[in-house]
Parts: sequence; C-alpha cells; structure tokens
Amino acid sequence: MAQQLIGFIGAGNMANSLAGGMIAKGIRPARIWMSDPSQDRLDEVAQLHRVHVSRDNLDVARRVDVLVLAVKPQVMGDACAALREIIEERQPLIISIAAGVTVDNLRNWLGEAPIVRCMPNTPSLVQAGATGLYAAPDVSAEQKEMAGQILSAVGLTFWFETEGELDAVTAVSGSGPAYFFLLMEALIDAARAQGLSATTARQLVLQTAWGASQLAITSEDGPDVLRQRVTSPGGTTAAALQVFEEAGLREQVQAAVAAARERSEQLSG
Repeated sequence: MAQQLIGFIGAGNMANSLAGGMIAKGIRPARIWMSDPSQDRLDEVAQLHRVHVSRDNLDVARRVDVLVLAVKPQVMGDACAALREIIEERQPLIISIAAGVTVDNLRNWLGEAPIVRCMPNTPSLVQAGATGLYAAPDVSAEQKEMAGQILSAVGLTFWFETEGELDAVTAVSGSGPAYFFLLMEALIDAARAQGLSATTARQLVLQTAWGASQLAITSEDGPDVLRQRVTSPGGTTAAALQVFEEAGLREQVQAAVAAARERSEQLSG
C-alpha cells in the first residue's frame, strides 16, 4: 500500500481488529488514524496499537488517503453527511464495513467518491474472517488492491462483480457464525443430557468444532468426503446422521440462508 495513510471513523471492535491485523502484517502504526466519540475507547486503542487518535472525524478525514467507515448503520448517514465537503474535496478511497448500507446510500450522504463496500464477519475479530467486497465502477485497480490488503489483514477476502451478491455473502458468511454457534449450543445441551458435566460438554464440543474445521480447511477433499470417511455403515455416526436427514436438515439450512438473504435485501433497499 505504498505509504498511504489509513483512517477509521469509529474505533469499535471491527476497526480495532483491522488496525491490529494491519500492524501485525507490517503496516506502521504511524500510518493509521482512528476517531471515535469515546475518549476511553481512543485511549485504549492508542495504548494497544500506538496509532494516532482523535475525537474529530473531520480531523482524521483531512489527513488520510483511505477512509474506513466503521460506525453502526443507523448512524452512518449523520456521520457521512458531516464529512461530505472534505470527501468531495480530497477524494479518499472510502471503505464501508456497515451491513445494509449500499453504495447509493453512501453517495447520497458523501457525494461522489470511490467506494468499496465490504461484508466482514465476526471471526475477523480473531483474524479468521471471511469478507466479501464490491467496488463501485469508478474504483481503480490500485484502490481495489488497497482495500483487499486492508481487509485481508483479518482473514480471507472475496471480490464480487455485483453489489447484490453481497446479500448472499451476508446470508452465508456474515450470519454464518451464528449458525455454527447454534449447532454448538445444541451439541453442548445434548452432551449434558447424556450425563456429561457442563465444563466437559463445552470443551468437547468446541474442540471438536475446531478440529473439524481445521481438518476441512487443510484437506484436499471436500466436507462430503470427510463426512463419508467418518460414517461407518451401521455405526454410531450413521445413526445420528440419519436423524438429521430425516428431520430435513439440508432443506432447513437452505430455507434459513434464503431467509437471511431476503432480509439483507430488505435492509439494503
């Protein structure tokens, strides 16, 4: 990213994770600016990452080449409107990580500017995220590369040709961690119902989830093959999977993801 300065409007968990990830990948803290209305949060960020901090959004926007909008969607309009004049004058690359806030929304508030919209997920907080990105047509190849480098600091990145595809990303990877957490909850409850202690049940389930994920990530075979390998005919795993299949688990997952996408489209509209 050459020596571009990177600013964050909002110093919450996701911004904090992005800053930490970039620094871990070799970007000097002196190139990062963060603003937030909470002085306590800024003091915490400054101590943790040694980045520049300010309570003035305009102060940050005047200094940087890339501006990451990391505020809640419900306050994004007000935050952007206050930045409009300086954005139109300086034309920094705008990166939005707010769910449901479209490029058109941002242009209505900010005026004309190069915009990349991103859909990260919560595992980004531990540098294990999956982020979908969409660049408006006026974003240059160099700017796309900068956006990709920033978001790749917290995990894998995937570029999409149309903004509407981010609704599918939201339904799969944005909401996806909650699907796995729900399965973990259910397995922990099932383990306790079989007589295991709460502590043992939790540790067994979380380690099994982590191990299965690592095996799937590192294996050349897909999850379908890995599932077949652990499922002996007539065995315990086969008995359990038969219950899932008879309950229509696959169809329920399809319906759940479709519902999440529909809601994402409604929020974006």
